[in-house]
Amino acid sequence: MKPNTSGSSPEACKAAGQGEKSCPVCQAWGGVSGLGSGLGSASGPGAVLGPGPGPNAIPGRGAGPGAVLGPGLGPKAVLGSGAGTSAVPGPGLGPGAVPGSGPGLGPGPGHGSLPGPEVGPGPRRGSGIELKPSESTATPTPAPQQKTQAKPAKAPRQKVLVTGGGGYLGFSLGSSLARSGTSVILLDLRRPLWALPLGTEFIQADVRDEEALYRAFEGVDCVFHMASYGLSGAEKLQKEQIESINVGGTKLVIDVCVRRRVPRLIYTSTVNVVFGGKPIEQGDEDSVPYFPLDKHMDHYSRTKAIADQLTLMANGTPFPGGGTLRTCVLRPPGIYGPEEQRHLPRVASHIKRRLFMFRFGDRRTRMNWVHVRNLVQAHVLAAEALTVAKGYVASGQAYYINDGDSINLFEWMAPLFEKLGYSQPWIQVPTSWVYLTAAVMEHLHLALRPICSVPLLLTRSEVRSVAVTHTFQIAKARAQLGYAPDKFSFADAVERYVQSTPQRPHGSTARALLRLLLGLLLLGLLALALHFVGLQALRAAAERL
Repeated sequence: MKPNTSGSSPEACKAAGQGEKSCPVCQAWGGVSGLGSGLGSASGPGAVLGPGPGPNAIPGRGAGPGAVLGPGLGPKAVLGSGAGTSAVPGPGLGPGAVPGSGPGLGPGPGHGSLPGPEVGPGPRRGSGIELKPSESTATPTPAPQQKTQAKPAKAPRQKVLVTGGGGYLGFSLGSSLARSGTSVILLDLRRPLWALPLGTEFIQADVRDEEALYRAFEGVDCVFHMASYGLSGAEKLQKEQIESINVGGTKLVIDVCVRRRVPRLIYTSTVNVVFGGKPIEQGDEDSVPYFPLDKHMDHYSRTKAIADQLTLMANGTPFPGGGTLRTCVLRPPGIYGPEEQRHLPRVASHIKRRLFMFRFGDRRTRMNWVHVRNLVQAHVLAAEALTVAKGYVASGQAYYINDGDSINLFEWMAPLFEKLGYSQPWIQVPTSWVYLTAAVMEHLHLALRPICSVPLLLTRSEVRSVAVTHTFQIAKARAQLGYAPDKFSFADAVERYVQSTPQRPHGSTARALLRLLLGLLLLGLLALALHFVGLQALRAAAERL
């Protein structure tokens, strides 16, 4: 991954002839308590950003001596739906293991499994156990005539925390880890829609609440930071909310990880940190740079890019008393799977309202998707790859994660139209019309928000995502994490959705066609109006010159 030209670290900004004050990433980095500007070299092989916190970094507040590096999370677990549906079984699963895609789980770490906890007479590194000043690390001497027999120490359960744990992905990951024997905390503002499985605890808290995070992070071995805002729909226009959660929340998470000496932090980013409307074909982590922050069209992508870089810059941050924070970033595309609550229901709603009777963009346009089980697998493997057992191979690294397939969106969604009983889009509309309409609707939504809510069919960034090819390789995740995505069918997810959703009778075809024609007429009028306004602006600018 090449550094962002607009600055991904203070050193990069200086090298580019820019001041740190003009770089949003550097500004945010300076606001992370205890990290300051003392940046050394990033930890781990092939560090993504180059400069990272080094020995001279200022330690976080309130952190005392303690162990840092913990073992893995236990056997690899891959969950199906958040509601506890059965996962796809793999061969040779041992007792208590959650079905996944890997081979059998033995006593020690194998292919696709995470290393078991370390067992020894003293406190285990990364276990959250720390010695009080009055305690001695020396083994006590037994009484003179007392026979003693060494007993194997029972390793404490691993404890992980998932921010955004009330959402589809966060709950799926937490449930998967809980089934593998890990103690899981799900932290979110909203409660999950599904019943909590054994081994999980839900904490209702805001990721921007520093005190709540500090309490929740106590004794945690690994944090999966998934909480974000502004992914799609009207949310994408709420700039202040997006900024405070995606950037401010990430800064707090990093800060509290340092203060609580949490050894591992995995951030769930997005491919949008590098995609800004220009074609990308089979991009990889080393050849595709961050999209310039000031060129991003939507606040979500821009803030996720900042948070992405903040997380990688935090890699290698030293803890007081020894130890290091290890971080990595996963960049998935859109997520699908059983009971997914965002993408599929929204598209299905538009189809039922006959708003998707047209298509746009080149039929050769391609993009990636990822099934929730594959993305859960990637997160579990990333946590393992931040441990000493795996040589911290993921330390300071970013990984694209998808199903390994490239698809055209309209072709991929064909099963949804079929299962809902509607014909597929048959009218081709110029992408420029759709884009201009999206721009007008965004402005109307913002202007009329105090009075009423104007629904958004698509935003400008979503139009670009559909109409412009952007695909990514997963070779790095395969090689370094052992990521092996299973094959899933979107039609299966659609089938589950249709079965769980009450069907309403279709409206009149003539009425739907009339709405479509009126919509197309409106598109044309808006395009002409915007074209005219643009010409007027150009003429005014020319006259001033």
